[in-house]
Amino acid sequence: MGRLIHADGDVYEGDWKDDKAHGQGVYTHTDGSRYEGSWKEDKQHGFGIERWPDNASYEGQYEQGKKHGKGKFTWADNSTYNGDFLDNNIHGKGIYEWSDGRIYNGEWANNKMEGKGTFTWPDGRKYVGDYVDDMKQGQGTFEWPDGRKYIGNWDKGKQHGRGMYVSAKGDEKHGEWEHGKRIRWIDG
Repeated sequence: MGRLIHADGDVYEGDWKDDKAHGQGVYTHTDGSRYEGSWKEDKQHGFGIERWPDNASYEGQYEQGKKHGKGKFTWADNSTYNGDFLDNNIHGKGIYEWSDGRIYNGEWANNKMEGKGTFTWPDGRKYVGDYVDDMKQGQGTFEWPDGRKYIGNWDKGKQHGRGMYVSAKGDEKHGEWEHGKRIRWIDG
């Protein structure tokens, strides 16, 4: 057990092994940010809690000094992500909740929506389908609060290709869309 004050004013207080932070400890930066948790050979490793002066925080798993495994990140605006991390990135499965009420529950890759997911808006709109690079891409269903639906292809976030439109009354029409605009109805 010991305490080290760095030349820049940062302080580590906790367990040591072979002259390295190892075990449980607290590292406080001069800017007010702070990590409290497990250490292995001078790196955050295991479970820990990190807090920043703007009230952002992370609580979860670390590996070799990086957020890695299950965790929850809360931003200064109270948006949150709860799920998988890989090498400090949102990666795997998780739920992102924006402070304005939007929610994405699904797959992630390198901090972007990537794969299958469900996105809901506070006004009742909902998209269930594929994402690539943070955009609707591939197959998906978009629903409006009044019961209308678009079921079909998406490209770069917009309806594109063949799809089916279902009216609020349940009437179905097949059509073709290009960059978010319907270009024609298809019989049958």
